[in-house]
Amino acid sequence: MLELDKHNNENNLLVSQVAQIIREARQTAYRAVNFTMVLAYWNIGKLIVEDELHWERADYGKAVLRNLSQRLTKEFGKGFDESNLRYMRLFYKTFPICDTLRHELSWSHYRRLISVENSDARLWYMNEAADSVWSTRQLDRQISTLYYDRLLASQNKQVVIKEAEEKLKAVSPEDFIKDPYVLEFLNLKDYPDLRESDVEKGLISNLQDFLLELGKGFCFVARQKRMRYDDEDFYVDLVFYNSILKCYVLIDLKLGKLTHQDVGQMDSYIRMFDDLMKQPDDNPTIGLILCSEKNEAVARYSVLNDAKQMFASKYRLTLPTEEELQAELTEARKTLEK
Repeated sequence: MLELDKHNNENNLLVSQVAQIIREARQTAYRAVNFTMVLAYWNIGKLIVEDELHWERADYGKAVLRNLSQRLTKEFGKGFDESNLRYMRLFYKTFPICDTLRHELSWSHYRRLISVENSDARLWYMNEAADSVWSTRQLDRQISTLYYDRLLASQNKQVVIKEAEEKLKAVSPEDFIKDPYVLEFLNLKDYPDLRESDVEKGLISNLQDFLLELGKGFCFVARQKRMRYDDEDFYVDLVFYNSILKCYVLIDLKLGKLTHQDVGQMDSYIRMFDDLMKQPDDNPTIGLILCSEKNEAVARYSVLNDAKQMFASKYRLTLPTEEELQAELTEARKTLEK
């Protein structure tokens, strides 16, 4: 018995030591990939700013960026749209001295830092984010809540610091592979699995198969479809095109109960999708929010803006009913939880 306990303790120590090596290696990879990307984008921004000296007209400058974006995208894939190139240009102008950059921070961090107008505050946030290992979301929260300004104005700074620390969650080193900018920079496929839990993955897969088997004009378009608006990325769980309705159908899965925020979010998804993807001859995009809890599922359909009656009628006959969706999600959840 004593020999077994000794063996277990030695085994636990070995596992702990190996795990520490893996964590440190992942953290090193995280920093190396991110800083390589940051440095590359800084240098691209530098070249763009230097090239601006030859831009005689603003419209010519726009044409230069458009051409550059098209050629880079063709050769290197995503990540070089005009918006991102403008950020690279602004990045260099905001941080003109490369040596001041902190290698611990990612491109997502710097895109957020660019928005801080006060140079002293921006420098403070950069160093604090690096020293405290803040994720991009943590940095965003601190900037949005005016953490720097509150510290300056507070007579008891420890209270402000303690409050901020309690509301921040630790960042996982492997989270860097979920960063769309890293995926784009390395020209890797944006795998949906990176953002799905096992339960979500199972339910989405079942739902995808169900709608395709149902027929009624459903054509699969994308899973975890990413839409970029300004400095944020949004993901729709499933996107279909319905050849009968002649419109896109967006589906978002919620593991909890339906909230007003969910409805507002779907409304935003529909507007963004129509702006980015909808063709002039397509009918209005439809959004479905599916809320799945144990033995419970509720479907909510989007409002059909300016829809013709014939289209509305097809809509009712073509899309699955709430009862069909409820039965499918309930059965899928039971299977996954066995």
